[in-house]
This record gives sequence, C-alpha cells and structure tokens, in this order.
Amino acid sequence: MSAQPGYPQPYEDADNAPFLAAWRKGVLALQRCKGCSKAIYYPRPMCPHCWSADLEWFEASGKGTVVGYGVVWRPNHESFQPEVPVVLVEVQLAEGPLMLSRVVGDDREKTRSGAAVGLVAMPDAARYPLPTFRLA
Repeated sequence: MSAQPGYPQPYEDADNAPFLAAWRKGVLALQRCKGCSKAIYYPRPMCPHCWSADLEWFEASGKGTVVGYGVVWRPNHESFQPEVPVVLVEVQLAEGPLMLSRVVGDDREKTRSGAAVGLVAMPDAARYPLPTFRLA
C-alpha cells in the first residue's frame, strides 16, 4: 500500500516504524506499557506515565470520540487543496490516548465535539499516509 502521491510523508524512525508499517496495512497500532498497562500514543521508546522502557505493540480498535476539531479552508500544502474543507480532529481513542488526525468523507463537515469516529478501512485507508477517521 502507498499513500496518495503528493501528500507529505511522515518521517520514519525506529520508534514509529511499527506504527507506520501497521497503518500501511490499514491497522492502527498503539503501544502498551507492560509496567503500568496504559496505552500510549504517539510512538516512543519509554512510557510517559511510569518511564518504563518495557513496551509492546497491539492492534487498537480504531474507534474513538472527537474531543475538538478545526476546519481548514486554506491548507498549507497543495496536496490538500482538492479536499477542502480539511477537518482536523483531536480524537480520544477507545483505548485511552489522544490522537490528532483528520475526518474524511462526504459528511465530514458534520464533525462536532462528542461525535463517534471510526478508522478509515482498506482499501480507502491506502490513500492516507497516517491514520484517518470517518464519522461513525
């Protein structure tokens, strides 16, 4: 799978490589701390809650709730121009962490705080370089 040509691509390193590899398969992978059992996002080498380096990857549900959102009419990268308005969201994932992402789809302008969202599924997920959501 490869993202839409022209989209800015995420920088891949040792910390986020499993996260990006999972997304290329349409899966949202998160880390979980074996020390305190908390789910973690964004990928990192140690738990931000208890500082343990004993982390594991797991497949998240891909479900969440919009905490806040913004509508962008003048994106700062030309690849997003055909998709205006771009709806940026802060999502509280069902597993606990907060994630910044986008809501896509014809009904994206109906996005509100408290709205349920679900991960874009394959094959549509292949066009986005990072996890992306639709209204549930």
